[in-house]
Amino acid sequence: MKHIRNFCIIAHIDHGKSTLADRLIQACGGVSQREFHDQLLDSMDIERERGITIKSNSVTLSYRAADGEEYLLNLIDTPGHVDFSHEVRRSLMACDGALIVVDASQGVEAQTVANLYLALEYDLTLLPVINKIDLPAADVDRVREEIDADLGLDPFAAIPVSAKTGVGIDELLAGIVAHLPPPQGDPEAPLKALVFDAHFDTYRGVILQVRVTQGTLKTGETIHFMHAGRDYKVDELGYNQLKLIPKKQLSVGEVGYIVAGVKSVQDIEIGDTLTLLSRQATEPIPGYKKARQVVFSSIYPMSTDEYQDLTKALEKLAINDAALTFEKDSSAALGFGFRCGFLGLLHLDVIQERLQREFDLGLVISAPSVKYKLKLRGGTTIDVDNPSYWPDPTEIEATTEPYIRASILIPEEYVGPVMDLCREHRSESQTMNYLSAGRVEVTSEMPLGEVLFDFYGKLKMITRGYGSFDYEQIEYRQTDIVKVDILVNKEPVDALSYLVHRDKSRTRALHYCEQLAEAIPRHQFKIPIQGAIGGTIIARSTIQPFRKDVTAKLYGGDVTRKNKLLEKQKKGKAKMKQFGSVNIPQKAFVSVLRADKD
Repeated sequence: MKHIRNFCIIAHIDHGKSTLADRLIQACGGVSQREFHDQLLDSMDIERERGITIKSNSVTLSYRAADGEEYLLNLIDTPGHVDFSHEVRRSLMACDGALIVVDASQGVEAQTVANLYLALEYDLTLLPVINKIDLPAADVDRVREEIDADLGLDPFAAIPVSAKTGVGIDELLAGIVAHLPPPQGDPEAPLKALVFDAHFDTYRGVILQVRVTQGTLKTGETIHFMHAGRDYKVDELGYNQLKLIPKKQLSVGEVGYIVAGVKSVQDIEIGDTLTLLSRQATEPIPGYKKARQVVFSSIYPMSTDEYQDLTKALEKLAINDAALTFEKDSSAALGFGFRCGFLGLLHLDVIQERLQREFDLGLVISAPSVKYKLKLRGGTTIDVDNPSYWPDPTEIEATTEPYIRASILIPEEYVGPVMDLCREHRSESQTMNYLSAGRVEVTSEMPLGEVLFDFYGKLKMITRGYGSFDYEQIEYRQTDIVKVDILVNKEPVDALSYLVHRDKSRTRALHYCEQLAEAIPRHQFKIPIQGAIGGTIIARSTIQPFRKDVTAKLYGGDVTRKNKLLEKQKKGKAKMKQFGSVNIPQKAFVSVLRADKD
């Protein structure tokens, strides 16, 4: 065990985790030059295109140290975005140490601090790494000060590297062996192995990524999932060295894969503890938490013929992504679809893009919402995330919504605009903490629903890209939420209903009405588009009708002839409005919701 090192790379988004992982794999000879490509551990096209890690991945590397000893390095590359913090949490549970990567030009960011606290929660040994020292804007001395002030780590222990050019990688590998501790545990004790990840293989079923914390597991033994309560026989196990390398056994401290005939990721729970059925451990590994969906949205196919294709596509995605939940939903305007739960807006965006790209589906997605808790007059409490299930306002006694504690790291000159932005989004308390010269942390408590739409984009815009944002959910607080219906020609369109705070209801309703007025084609009669709370109209736009000059054929005579024709036309228009139906094109739904999301 003293020759094993289990560690992960954690950092803020876009600080070079995946590039650093590539260099470490190359330095240890884990991949040949011919097979190498950038972002080796990022398996999805979206990850490579956007330069983000969505799913954590692991690799086992062999490293020969300067003293001639052979070490086994188990590296886990983790996501940096706040939406996937549960992936980071599981990865940390599987490690004994962590590399905290800090960008030499941008310094310590919000997610770096959040991940540091997560790592300390699991009692990991931390090794700071200053990346991107090759950049013209790199300021290593300033970053060392920030590592000392913001992270509380030894600034002189930080190893400066350039993951792009490969400078400092050998020193980093030597530092990993010297500073990070080997795993502890008893190989003779009852088996305990943490399932920190899983992915689906078409031919072999679910392949589990595990870290053995005590005991030994051999091929052919029957394993028991302690949380899910299921049993499976191990067909194969071994190391993941970019290819799966079979072994006879996995012992304490080792990280590897298990193939055990599991049919779907939904059958098991990521973060679960494995033990032997014949000799079970008394208690699971502590720290297990279920992934919580915080954003909910309905997905409909653009064409109703594609409903079956959408069903199959979501089932396939759910096989790989245990955090995605979905249930059947329907709308009078858009037909059948699914109500889906996501970890955050980036998760929603990624799922939407994968559905469109991998399964070639045209989609309409409803406005995202959060889960509200309602206390009804009868004393019962219900959770509502879908406007369709919002009860009659007279039955509601009290409404609460989820609040978050947002941590925003910004340069000092942007404090004023950022505080205004927080107040705009119903922030309840704001505190400032000066971390170092010119850097401020603004902590604000605000509703999660307010962050869903445009908060992150506006923050990046007003801070010129220098602001970083992280949040944690804290509690539910009393609020005044209303359901706004959008009426087209006095008929409610259920797919466009949304839940919003009363103060923001008119602004959003006006936006919906204006967008629909532009997207719906003109008819022969006047079409009112209205936003309403119950029976009260709060916003309106009007689509003017086509006009035909019915008096053009007159060539003289009394004015009464002209009035008679105009009156006849007026009656015809009124009759048309009464019986005519408004055809709302699919692009109208897309334009309203897309503009709202931007």
